[in-house]
Amino acid sequence: MAASGQRYLALLGSINIGGNRIKMADLRTALEDAGFKDVATVAASGNVILTDERDPAMLEVQLESLVQDRFGFKSCAMVRTVDEVRYAIEENPFHGTGPEHGSDKMVHSIFLSEQPEQNAVDALIADHASKGSERLALGDRVLFLDYIYGVGVSDLSNKVLERRLKCKGTARNMNSLKNILSKMG
Repeated sequence: MAASGQRYLALLGSINIGGNRIKMADLRTALEDAGFKDVATVAASGNVILTDERDPAMLEVQLESLVQDRFGFKSCAMVRTVDEVRYAIEENPFHGTGPEHGSDKMVHSIFLSEQPEQNAVDALIADHASKGSERLALGDRVLFLDYIYGVGVSDLSNKVLERRLKCKGTARNMNSLKNILSKMG
């Protein structure tokens, strides 16, 4: 039986990359100890489904503090509803079928801490046009990005995107988002 409250996806950035290692069982325990309900993790990359009654912005601050205090490193947290996760899949202009769409592994939705200025996105797209083949588009607190040849060979790292857009972000590809959405119920 689900606890009362809203079902959310918490996307934690910088989990299990570099030296930021967390066992998902330890993360679930930490969240349950902090009072979160119906906690489930999906994969080992900081995808947490939970139920809570509080405002998403408040949850993001609490989750960032929890990771810092309990595990000793900074992480960004983006909290989204089922509808917002669905939007990040369905409204991604690079996702779908046909030759004009990228593969689910290469097409990402980058969840942003706030809505960036459109002129910053336009400048990023214009500056990158001569440097790489990636495609970018802006949604509602999400940047849609088709890496085409892979994240590892792209100049559009998370650090670059955050600096250019002046907000934090964490990315998930379409394979991951579809899997997460199926588990959110």
